[in-house]
Amino acid sequence: MDTMTRTLVAFHAHPDDEALLTSGTMAKAAAEGHRVVLVIATDGALGFASDEFKGTELKGGTDFVNGTALADVRLEEARASADALGVARVEWLGYADSGHDGPIPADPPGQVRFCRAPLEEAAERLAAILRTERADVLLTYDAAGGYGHRDHVRVHEVGARAAEIAATPRVLEATVPRDTIARAVRLVGRFYHYPDEFDPTVFERSYTARADITHRINVRRQAGAKRASMRAHASQASSNGGDRTLAAFLRIPRPIYDLVFGREWFRDPTANTSGGTAGIHSDIFEGLP
Repeated sequence: MDTMTRTLVAFHAHPDDEALLTSGTMAKAAAEGHRVVLVIATDGALGFASDEFKGTELKGGTDFVNGTALADVRLEEARASADALGVARVEWLGYADSGHDGPIPADPPGQVRFCRAPLEEAAERLAAILRTERADVLLTYDAAGGYGHRDHVRVHEVGARAAEIAATPRVLEATVPRDTIARAVRLVGRFYHYPDEFDPTVFERSYTARADITHRINVRRQAGAKRASMRAHASQASSNGGDRTLAAFLRIPRPIYDLVFGREWFRDPTANTSGGTAGIHSDIFEGLP
């Protein structure tokens, strides 16, 4: 195992994305003494939230009554998540949430929707952090953004270019084997009734084929930290229609939760995976110079 102190930068589209895909790996790296940095592209202002958050008093005396205030809440939740994981630094690139589907909304005053941000400009912002931190590994998404969210696709594009600019030694695309996540979604469905708008079959068409996975990280010891990271994003656990997927995950009994979320997966886009998963790695820093 690598005994050097390394720096891991996890790049995500919205506050709460880190909790689902990479929080265990981040917590594990931090527990092993490595420096972990969380970079968030957007403020998450277009995320769903229930009316119960309206009137919530934020730092500075602002009430939660519009998208701008929701952005404040979500960024504060990301910092709480980072604290639970042992993250040393949290940075927001300054972009606005582009929304999941439909026409991209107009840019808010003084901001640009992440999807509209010029690639080189956004990549330079991230590259500046990578250079300052002397990052050894950058965590990002695959070309499809996992399940196709346009901000996630942009994270892939920006992350890949930023790593080129900063000469970051390794880029790993956070993902899940398609069959594994489909099975996990079915398992959760035994304990929880998904919202009507939730389509479990989408996961059968998303993420990565098992044969293309290059890194499988055991994070069962970090399951408590991962659960705390999810819990930190309270605004995204429910909407006016009831609980959302994040809440469903938090309702899973702990032993089953540890089983479902006890591993995290990554793909090295530079690796030749034609030989299958025989050489799969268990350490994201393994083999670095």
